[in-house]
Amino acid sequence: MLPRFEVVARRRPVDLVAPGSVLLDRPLGSGWSEPTPHPAPYAAVTASLAEPRPGRLVLELAGGPVRLTGWADVADGTVGLEVHTPERSTTHRSRRHGRAVEPLTELALTLTGTHLTVLTRHVSGWVARVRVNLRDRLDVRDEGWLASLRTGQRWEGTTAPPAGRVVGGGFGQLGLRDLRLVSERDGTPYRLDGRLVLTATSAGAGFFDTAHTSVWTLDPASYELAHRADLFFRRPDRPGVFGDHATHLVHDNGRWLVATSTWGDFDRTLPGATVAVTLARTDADLLAGRHVLDTRRLALPTEGLRSVGVWDPHLVHGEGGWLVGYVSARKFFRFHPVLAEGPDLDTLSLRGAAIDRTATEGTTLVRVDGSWRVLASDGRDGRRGQRRRFPVLDLDLAEVGALDAPYPTNIPWPTLVELGDDDWLMVAFNGASYAGPLPGYGTHGDVVLLRSVPSTR
Repeated sequence: MLPRFEVVARRRPVDLVAPGSVLLDRPLGSGWSEPTPHPAPYAAVTASLAEPRPGRLVLELAGGPVRLTGWADVADGTVGLEVHTPERSTTHRSRRHGRAVEPLTELALTLTGTHLTVLTRHVSGWVARVRVNLRDRLDVRDEGWLASLRTGQRWEGTTAPPAGRVVGGGFGQLGLRDLRLVSERDGTPYRLDGRLVLTATSAGAGFFDTAHTSVWTLDPASYELAHRADLFFRRPDRPGVFGDHATHLVHDNGRWLVATSTWGDFDRTLPGATVAVTLARTDADLLAGRHVLDTRRLALPTEGLRSVGVWDPHLVHGEGGWLVGYVSARKFFRFHPVLAEGPDLDTLSLRGAAIDRTATEGTTLVRVDGSWRVLASDGRDGRRGQRRRFPVLDLDLAEVGALDAPYPTNIPWPTLVELGDDDWLMVAFNGASYAGPLPGYGTHGDVVLLRSVPSTR
């Protein structure tokens, strides 16, 4: 029997440049450019100014004949982007968001997937000022181009540049969502020096195609999160490197299994839009650094279901073989939990599908009193009686109860770990946005941590 939960902490790590992926850190200057090769199109450069001074501060990511430039007029706060390719050069400004009213002391340029964004920082945090989608201009996922990237900075003005620093490296995150415990193949939590390990979706300045997968540790005593690694993926059916996410990382007999959802280029307006699940196996140390993983398709059964896509994989291996939880969508976005089983991951068959649900995801397997249960998350757009709650299902996906826990905004996954006798920790997230109104949906969320309440019986 699962206990009642209460919120005990909230965390919101925001890093435009991930601390563990810094490639350059040098003083602001009149002009320079340094090689900063990246494994994936997730890069950032930030500049801090000791004082506002008349002039234009320019940050740049460049590879071959392509230059991606973000700039700010420090005196009047206007901000813009420039995209220079062999075919043409364009300048991009936002009428509503493209001017910083407060004195400008920090500027950033980020590349997240195909999206280029310039941001300014204020007391309330970073604010996105201009964003442009490069999808029709440049193949940012090409590994040759990524390897040629350079990061540059220059100062344009009649005065000398102010004192300051420029930091460049891999893009970090504006928020975290889709948190899932890294586990052993039997479903028990994988621990690193006593800390829990989690995968998360690191939010970029926009929707699905600006995010990527990251790896974190969580101290169950202090609730402190620490960034460890970033994971990127090659697909079996197309070239390039993708920021796919909604991932489960499994430690399997000394190797890693990585099951992830192909959200990295999702666009529901494109013909044939779909989401699938891929699987990678590797001996690499995925708990540190930045990694690009080769994948194959994980064939998740949808026989008898009308399905346009599957996502949110969760894998455990028991006495009878593998159990795999996931989500299937009838259309975007009406979706429900599914469970498959099989002796190995190549011969899975459908075990159950909760087709009565229309907005339920985050399918997660957990042992409760020695038996497997399936947890899920009912979003606000579900049917009556299936909204804003965490249902508990059996292996045939019939509801047998619900978690007694506060339900944050969005559709938070119910990630549970038993720390001791009747002592449980729950890791969730919410839909709190970041970086101002320009990015829109997708910059969420806060990490919401809940703890079990001791029984008074």
